[in-house]
Amino acid sequence: MTSESAQETKAGRGAQANPAAGPDAARAPGIGEAPARKPVADKPRAGLPVWRTGKPDAFLAAAVEVAREAVEGIANPGEVGAHLGAKSEGDRVVTHLFESRLAGYGGWQWYAVVTRNSRSKIVTVSELGLLPSEDSILAPEWVPWAKRVRPEDETPLVEETVEDVTEESVQADEDEATEPAEDADDADESDESDDPDDDHDEAGAE
Repeated sequence: MTSESAQETKAGRGAQANPAAGPDAARAPGIGEAPARKPVADKPRAGLPVWRTGKPDAFLAAAVEVAREAVEGIANPGEVGAHLGAKSEGDRVVTHLFESRLAGYGGWQWYAVVTRNSRSKIVTVSELGLLPSEDSILAPEWVPWAKRVRPEDETPLVEETVEDVTEESVQADEDEATEPAEDADDADESDESDDPDDDHDEAGAE
């Protein structure tokens, strides 16, 4: 057997031992190469409920009419729409969802949480209300006060020029200097009018 045929035989055995290997097979990152990044799941919208995964209790999931009757007890006629589904909340706890036709709550859903005891066939309604969905209009996610400063809020105020400051200070000094002089003139006039000696001299002359 020649050396070339021996190399071909080894290559063939390697391909049989690892059939997934090939030009399209995943290649491990080499030295200095960054590993492939895993896709990051989208962050759920704030305020939306997070449902548990799992099969709901069959008996409770079938209690649609019980849940509907409970929801209609807190809603006005015509505000409860079609049944949208049943979500598992744990052992023998199921949430029924109904379409909301309440004005101003587009995309929201009525919900009724039902439960039962072990080996019991009696359905109990434990909670009722409204829940948002992906189509609901919600308030934006809350932002701490320390992070609410926007770039336009950091714009510096228009600084006063040196000339404006000088003119204002000079005018203020002039006003302050004028006021004491006027007060002194008024005081002199008041003293002259109230002097008793002047009145006595005038009386003697008569």
